[in-house]
Amino acid sequence: MSIDTLIAEIDAEIARFQQARTLLAGSQGRTTTAPAKKPTKRKLSAASRERIAAAQRKRWAATKEAVKAAAAKPEKKAAAPAKKRGMSAESKKRIAAAQKKRRATIKAAKETAKMVPAFF
Repeated sequence: MSIDTLIAEIDAEIARFQQARTLLAGSQGRTTTAPAKKPTKRKLSAASRERIAAAQRKRWAATKEAVKAAAAKPEKKAAAPAKKRGMSAESKKRIAAAQKKRRATIKAAKETAKMVPAFF
């Protein structure tokens, strides 16, 4: 097959599809698709716009009042930091003794490990 015959067959196929399309579109009562409708803008009346603007001004006034009220309040002096809870001297001694005992046990274990010869 040569390129010319292929092109001729494709053109014939396209023509057949276009003919079928027009027949099908004609049965629905239209020949082409309808153009997409552009969405319409919603319009507000002047009274509605004024009502919305007044409500927004009222909201802004309320927030401004809140800011002014917060700024007008005298700042409280910082309270003294809470006193930290301490540990009694007896508790400190008990903890120190336990720690010394632990360290002594570890040290003794290391020294006995050094004395034992390793035979391989």
